[in-house]
This record gives sequence, C-alpha cells and structure tokens, in this order.
Amino acid sequence: MTPARLRTGLPVWLRLPRRRFWLGAGAATLSVIAISCATVDHALLAPPQIPGAKFVGSKACEECHDNLTRGFVTADHARLQARGTNALEAGCESCHGPGSLHVESGGERRTIINPRRSPEVCFQCHLDKQGQFNLPTHHPVLEGRIGCGDCHDPHKGRAIKGGATSLTTENELCFQCHTAQRGPFVFEHEAVREGCTTCHQPHGSVNAKLLRERNANGCLKCHFQMQTSAGIVIGSINHTAFLSHGTCYSAGCHEAVHGSQVNPHLRF
Repeated sequence: MTPARLRTGLPVWLRLPRRRFWLGAGAATLSVIAISCATVDHALLAPPQIPGAKFVGSKACEECHDNLTRGFVTADHARLQARGTNALEAGCESCHGPGSLHVESGGERRTIINPRRSPEVCFQCHLDKQGQFNLPTHHPVLEGRIGCGDCHDPHKGRAIKGGATSLTTENELCFQCHTAQRGPFVFEHEAVREGCTTCHQPHGSVNAKLLRERNANGCLKCHFQMQTSAGIVIGSINHTAFLSHGTCYSAGCHEAVHGSQVNPHLRF
C-alpha cells in the first residue's frame, strides 16, 4: 500500500482539490466527445434486409424502372445519397432492400420491399412521424388503408406533392380524398387558401379531426380579438359567452368551417 493511501485510506485522485479534479474530468469528457465527433460525421443507418437477397446496385433497377430513376436526381431524397465506395450499391436498395432475388425472378413483387405497403421502411428515418401516427387521431397508415407514397413522392421533385413550381397546390393532394372540403363555395374560409395544414396536423394529433388546437385558440390565431371591460370582442361582437360553450364551430355558431354557400359568417 502506498504512503498516500496509508495516510488517508483514500486513493490519491480522491484527495485532489475539487477544482483540479473537475477540470481533469471535464478535459477527459471533451476528449471523448472530440474523438466521437471526428470519427462519425453523419447518421449511420442499415438498409432493410431481404432473406437470401444480395445488393445488385441501382443500375440493375434502371433497366426496368427508368421512369422512376430518370428523375431521381431532382428528388429531395437524392440529397441523402451516401458517398464513398461502401455506398456504391446502396441507392434504390437503401429503401427497397437488396434486389438480387427481384432481378432473378423477373420482377416478382414479393421479392422486393415496397415502402407504400411497408411504412416501417420510412419510419427508419422518420421516427417522429411514426410517433404521430400513434396519436389518438391520425391518417390510417399503420392500418394499411393508405401509404406514405399516397401523399409523398420519393422519386422526383419535392417529397411533399404539390406546391413550389408544381401547377397543383398541396391542398389538391388533400382534396383527392376529402372531396367535400374542396368547394367551390360562395363564401369560402380564407384559411383554406393558406393550406389545410394551417389548421390540421397531417400525420396525427392529440385532438379530434387532426386539429392543431382543440379549442377556439386555433381560430383566434387569425381572427383578431380584443379584451375590453365588457369581455372578449371579436369583430364587433362580444364573444365572451360564446367561447365558453366550446370551439367556434362546435358551439353551433360557425359550423361551415371550410366554406358556406349561403352565409358570409360560415354559420351553416
């Protein structure tokens, strides 16, 4: 036993002044962080696997799917392509799995992974969306009634269909299923022009009907309110008594949320 331990019964490092000890510990921690950051500068994600299949490279996919691969350079997902020799055969197959069995079978469907039917492939990167699909109200992706590909295009242009330089808007995408909300209306709700996502969470929400807010707060983000001695005034009407009954539409006042054919105040 060393003299230091004989005198105190403690190892030397425990008898260092507190300031010197924490400085040393901090330096060691920073060293570990620096080494970690220098070693890995990007996310590491293993592609999906198919039993018995091997990677054949995107060139093999182009022979049959040139309609998809031709425009992939314009896709948002193209910017995620890994670089280096280890990723030469991880293009299309990074989402669809190794394609040797698919090629050998002449394109048999069950020999390749289709993210449209297997959203788990998308969830490998989009973990936050997987969580939203598990909220009380959500689009039925986990139930298999729709797929990510119904709203997103992974092969060309923006991942979200519509908008930008497209001749269609993002609303057109929603209206494909939600035809009753399309209109046209004589008196339309201006919020619809801003986009469905102004009021709705597209993947999932804790509120009914995928709403971002469960009460009148969603409406009050756009409709100016003024606090007076008489109460809460919206427009020229005192809404104090109305707001306590529920949301602007569930209270029975502005039921035609998306637009009305007969009333400018969207009452019915």
